[in-house]
Amino acid sequence: MTTATPTVGAGVQATGPTTRGARVRKRLNSRTATLVSIVLALLWTVPTFGLFVSSIRPEDQIKSTGWWTFFRDPQFTLQNYQEVLFSRGSSGQLASYFINSLAITVPSVLFPIAFASLAAYALAWINFRGRDWVYIGIFALQIVPLQMALVPLLRFFSTGVTVAGVQIMPAWDLVDEQKFAQVWFAHTCFALPFAVYLLHNFISQLPGDLMEAARVDGATHPKIFRTIVLPLITPALAAIGIFQFLWVWNDLLVALIFAGGGDETAPLTVRLAELAGTRGNEWQRLTAGAFVSIVVPLIVFLSLQRYFVRGLLAGSVKG
Repeated sequence: MTTATPTVGAGVQATGPTTRGARVRKRLNSRTATLVSIVLALLWTVPTFGLFVSSIRPEDQIKSTGWWTFFRDPQFTLQNYQEVLFSRGSSGQLASYFINSLAITVPSVLFPIAFASLAAYALAWINFRGRDWVYIGIFALQIVPLQMALVPLLRFFSTGVTVAGVQIMPAWDLVDEQKFAQVWFAHTCFALPFAVYLLHNFISQLPGDLMEAARVDGATHPKIFRTIVLPLITPALAAIGIFQFLWVWNDLLVALIFAGGGDETAPLTVRLAELAGTRGNEWQRLTAGAFVSIVVPLIVFLSLQRYFVRGLLAGSVKG
């Protein structure tokens, strides 16, 4: 009677990681990787914690000692938040600017994600003449500096489009809250090249057999996109959404140019720049206002963190 003896290669394959993805996961789960992650987390967290401690300290202490002395003589107050959020004058009313930032950021995130996902699907799975050249053109737009597009875009809003003396599109002539539309348009234009490029890489890696099976069953492109593609690219959408949210929320230049610095349309970043002043002597209000401004991005990142990590790692390794 003979018995089957497993070969050395089969034994290695059964007990050890042989795929590239398994090797990468093993290295990321090592003690060294864990220690490096903890150190990086501390380096990023300590300044934020110091900002929070400074924001709740009295004015005389924050201007005379460092935030780390709080533990030796703990004194805290909420007066700084009261002043920056609700007090009238040059040092407060951040609440209204907070609403302006939300009104600017949310549409400026949703519009590019919606348009980019549709364009990426079309470039990946719909055959049409010149598709590759369109994709190359979109990819090339990523290298155009944002500052170079500000003046042409501002002229587009103020004078419209004129070709050979014929006005193709009139000037927008928007006032007050209507100027939000200009900021949405600008942020959407600036975000589309990178978003289309990134989503195209995700969508093009989806199994072709899955798309072919859907077409055999009679599914049209809109149905394939809605029922198959969208659920599979959710991590990528979350990753792009977080990047775009952080970019728009922390933006000062684009919002200041296209929305203006008025109370009706100015975002939180404009008000924070005013709080800093020319001498930067209002530290207690500036720290409180800065911490208010990072609360929403922290909530967005923490709520979408698992999708964000999956979106960054998806497609990086196989196996």
